[in-house]
Amino acid sequence: MTNTPGAERPTTSGKDDTPLEEARLRQQAIGVKLRHMFDQVVNEPVPDEFLDILRRADEKNAGGKA
Repeated sequence: MTNTPGAERPTTSGKDDTPLEEARLRQQAIGVKLRHMFDQVVNEPVPDEFLDILRRADEKNAGGKA
């Protein structure tokens, strides 16, 4: 006997599990796409304008503390 999810409960027909399996596959596909999109965003370069803003903020903070 294998230890797979759902193996403990007997089913009378495969029809009862079909909507659950479809929902599980949909959720899995959404998760894969979200991870892919997140990886793309993380790997994007930081825009120069944003780096300039951060640089100016660092200089302002360093100037006020000195």
